Amino acid sequence: MKFFIDTADIAEIRDLAATGLVDGVTTNPSLVAKTGRNFLDVVAEICAVVPGPVSAEVTALDAPAMLAEARILTAIAKNVTVKVPLTPEGLKACRTLAGEGTMVNVTLCFSTAQAILAAKAGATFVSPFVGRLDDVGTPGMELIRDIVAVYRNYPAFKTEVLVASIRHPIHVVEAAKLGAHVGTVPPGVLRQMFAHPLTEKGLAAFLADWAKTGQSILGARRAAAE
Repeated sequence: MKFFIDTADIAEIRDLAATGLVDGVTTNPSLVAKTGRNFLDVVAEICAVVPGPVSAEVTALDAPAMLAEARILTAIAKNVTVKVPLTPEGLKACRTLAGEGTMVNVTLCFSTAQAILAAKAGATFVSPFVGRLDDVGTPGMELIRDIVAVYRNYPAFKTEVLVASIRHPIHVVEAAKLGAHVGTVPPGVLRQMFAHPLTEKGLAAFLADWAKTGQSILGARRAAAE
């Protein structure tokens, strides 16, 4: 499963990219607005840090204007993925961009029927929002299960399921169990995935026992060199 980071905070992206676990980044107008910076500058900086797909969303509502905005975004870097909404106009733009070889992330997917349309339009990624479905009493993971099952029936569909609106590590684990290709996670959720009380307890015990020996691996190396 690939991990994308869902943020426009360049400091967070740099820090997490250093782990080697980040395969891409997703942004949206709300995330960029939080930075208070120029949108194009933010996208360019992210693309310079992360070599994988970086989703940058258009804000136009009609296909011609979406395509005009997409031309500006794709000129920033080769790894820009144009993000379009799952609307008739968005899918028109998706079809054109995909035909030109541009990566497209079709966002705001809330049904399997919509996901089928995105795949037929040639989307690189489709983004079902599991957390927002959970919020309204609909199990988001059921949507992931259905989309993955449908896509497996049709080898001609090359669209990857990019699970979005992830709220906690369990969302990531469940999505991986279902075979989703990508999870886009907020920085805090990725950090939660590292944590387990038994890991922390075990490490503390090991270090306490090691301290009792009075030894140092670096010190031993220096002594041997002398």
